[in-house]
Amino acid sequence: MYLRTALCAASALALTAGAAMAQSTLTIATVNNGDMIRMQGYTGDFTEKTGIAVEWVTLEENVLRSRVTTDITTKGGQFDIMTIGMYETPIWGANGWLVPLDDLSAEYDAADILPAMAGGLSHEGTLYAAPFYGESSMIMYRTDLMEKAGMEMPDAPTWEFVREAAAAMTDRDADINGICLRGKAGWGEGGAFITAMSNSFGARWFDMEWNAQFDTEAWANTLNFYKGMMDESGPAGYATNGFNENLSLFNQGKCGMWIDATVAASFVTGDDSTVADSVGFALAPDTGLGKRSNWLWAWALAVPAGTQQEAEAKQFIEWATSKDYIELVAENEGWANVPPGARTSLYENPEYQKVPFAQKTLDSILSADPTDSTVEPSPYVGIQFAAIPEFAGIATEVSQEFSAAYAGQQSVEDALAKAQAITNEAMEAAGYR
Repeated sequence: MYLRTALCAASALALTAGAAMAQSTLTIATVNNGDMIRMQGYTGDFTEKTGIAVEWVTLEENVLRSRVTTDITTKGGQFDIMTIGMYETPIWGANGWLVPLDDLSAEYDAADILPAMAGGLSHEGTLYAAPFYGESSMIMYRTDLMEKAGMEMPDAPTWEFVREAAAAMTDRDADINGICLRGKAGWGEGGAFITAMSNSFGARWFDMEWNAQFDTEAWANTLNFYKGMMDESGPAGYATNGFNENLSLFNQGKCGMWIDATVAASFVTGDDSTVADSVGFALAPDTGLGKRSNWLWAWALAVPAGTQQEAEAKQFIEWATSKDYIELVAENEGWANVPPGARTSLYENPEYQKVPFAQKTLDSILSADPTDSTVEPSPYVGIQFAAIPEFAGIATEVSQEFSAAYAGQQSVEDALAKAQAITNEAMEAAGYR
């Protein structure tokens, strides 16, 4: 049973007491997902130990990305710590916008960070952000509804199986959708999902000369399959659903399957889920072309260059991403609720190995290769994104066109034609073509 209410109250008291003796206050921008909100409930532990107070700015994913990008590029100085990911970190580190994290304490044990996470959060071998948690993506599904449909989920299913199972589990009269997927505009929301999915259909964003590839059969197959399946078996308004909306639907018992971040596994099996006792896990689907549709990501904490509280910020990062923090959460909320995917030692821990989704999460993370994410060769690193500075702006526009097609405001063909034009024009303006 979660101790969230008690913990939040205790943390608030500790924070108040700590603030009175605080030497400084850190301002931290973060995303409004469950693990980051849980961390805020334990902030009093950090303040009590260090005398450093913390002020949180908690934002929806798309808003967070916009706010921190504007602040870092304009040297606004609003934040002492930013929550960013694998897309921003290497680019911002190369630009000198982040403080290197190459002097963390020996006790912190940076070598324990999973290589996939450390690699994605580094530039030229230097770590610029520490992972609070790491993730891939996988299928979370209702075992009871799958059984009722007379089907059995394979460990590594195809997209055709997923579509068939979604149709079989859909029950409109009971308000059960066979499948829930991201359709929300935003390069890191629906844009991330459809890009990872497209890899498994043989699509890519660019050819080796940086020409857009949205006029290909592979992209048409991806979008037509996605829209067809979601129109058949998805929830109403899926074009505006992102991670949090789909999490809510699943936990209310309104989704047969949900393909999304592995980090969601603790939420769909936790106290807030009405279906916690009937959730299974499988690898993200493929189409037999050699690439699955899972991504690789970390929500990580970074220190913007120019902060006046660099030492204090590093203290917080060491606390929040440490082995001790994992133990703190495990002690109070159980091993299933610790931040996953960041440290090798977590997956070697016998207690964590008992968590039903632990091995599937690790398998998904280890199977994701940002340097080889597409069937045909591509010039970029990244799975659900292309690691170039221009990508976020381009992909946000493209995802808006895709969401409009999902909502029936334009055809898939028109959306792809606009995506092709948007991308090529932006790449020409940036000097790639």
